Amino acid sequence: MLTMLSALDNALKLHGDRPAIVDEEQCFTWFQHVGRVAKAAGLLADLGIGPGDRYGIICENSFRYTELIHAGYWSGAIAVPINHRLAAPEILHILEDADCRALALGKPFLTLTDTAELAPWRDQTIYLGPPDDEISQPQYEALLTAAPSAPQCPVDEDDLAILLYTGGTTGRSKGVQLSHKNIHSNGMQMAIAMGAVPTDIYLHAAPMFHAADLLSTGFTLVGAAHCYLPVFSPTASLEVIQKYRVTATMKAPTMIIMNLTNSRFEEYDTSSLRIMLYGSSPMAAEWVQKSIEGFPHTQIVQGYGLTETSPILTYLGWDIHKNAIKAGDTNVLRSAGRPLVGLDMKITDDSGDELPLGEVGEVTVRGPQVSRGYLNRPEETEKSFRNGWFHTGDVGRMDADGLMYLMDRKKDMIVSGGENIYTSEVEAALYQHAGIQECAVVGVPDKKYGEALFAVIVPAEGNTLTETDVIDHCRERIGGYKIPRQMDFVTEMPKSAMGKILKNELRSIYGSK
Repeated sequence: MLTMLSALDNALKLHGDRPAIVDEEQCFTWFQHVGRVAKAAGLLADLGIGPGDRYGIICENSFRYTELIHAGYWSGAIAVPINHRLAAPEILHILEDADCRALALGKPFLTLTDTAELAPWRDQTIYLGPPDDEISQPQYEALLTAAPSAPQCPVDEDDLAILLYTGGTTGRSKGVQLSHKNIHSNGMQMAIAMGAVPTDIYLHAAPMFHAADLLSTGFTLVGAAHCYLPVFSPTASLEVIQKYRVTATMKAPTMIIMNLTNSRFEEYDTSSLRIMLYGSSPMAAEWVQKSIEGFPHTQIVQGYGLTETSPILTYLGWDIHKNAIKAGDTNVLRSAGRPLVGLDMKITDDSGDELPLGEVGEVTVRGPQVSRGYLNRPEETEKSFRNGWFHTGDVGRMDADGLMYLMDRKKDMIVSGGENIYTSEVEAALYQHAGIQECAVVGVPDKKYGEALFAVIVPAEGNTLTETDVIDHCRERIGGYKIPRQMDFVTEMPKSAMGKILKNELRSIYGSK
């Protein structure tokens, strides 16, 4: 069956003596890793957490984080990884909404229980990290040592495997229910796409509370090894790649740009890195080209997806990237790629009817990696999951080659003077300016046109830009009605933990001015 329990079983049987964890603190074979997972499942049982029960995790990336998630797969319990950047009231909402029975905290987050909202959770927390005599909370390693190895709990492929919360920056987070089949299926799809093999070493660079970390599943399925970047920094990520001879990873575009603009970038040996997937947000074609030049030994590929799809839906492979750069035609790099094997995708109108090739509408999908819906949100589930199809809320179009081009989120499309304007198209034009490092375009209220375009721009180091510079640059590339006439030049953007620009915050800042 397509369960993560069977994935662990197969890793043990087929790759038991091969490395599973490569870490500065400890290294484990698959035999040793699965042994610790069985004891971690026993630890959960000792805490009163059984099949169907939920437990929260707030921690920096680590092998113990993986053990605790895998322990849920083993025991039938459900891990609830939580964004550590959320405020205490938002974290409390998730814990209560998911009906969590316990909370595992990494060392930087132990003080969360000092807040009024989370103080009642103090007696339900354990410290998830290496042994530390200064920490008074029950410690994971001590509890693991004392725990018995738990037997496997039979699970069905449709059983809930993990609960990931999405959103939370506006309104309350939604719990996305992902089954064993969802995660396992997308792992197989991505293992095929990325050519995962047992000799790979996958670097967990994306924060492990994010759906992007599920990309690692494909490497678990083939018995590859895993290593961890606790917290992303440009230097630390390059050091880990060099030290552990990392062969595969996923990074958000912001992370890659920070690597490339690091003054010490050329000092690091990244020749082991055979494939790097960028995703979570678009990357300008100009930066894709710089990535290919900066990582000459590495296949640069793209994946597009959502938490609700476990997470990847489309894939733009290395051959397309390589040929586009060779031909000097980077337009195809604005594509999100082709649907993965086993996935159905169509572009639909507001009634859910499929549109002809080339027409713009909502990206709508069905496949084995698509979630059953949101926890405790029947109305939102019914709105997004209809007649066996998931309506993503993303606007896109398909071409005759099967490539899907994302235009915008529905909520990010701007209607100015009756014209639909896709901010991604405007941003693509802006990124062609050598003096622009980052940009985002949002809609702001306008008395004449209803909405107007507002560009927020981070100039590249050493560059000084004016509004006239930007407008003149855009005139040569896009229609006049698409050109932002209002803008601000800033030193940094508000971003999520994955480095995704938070347009809702930009709308809040500039929409009221």
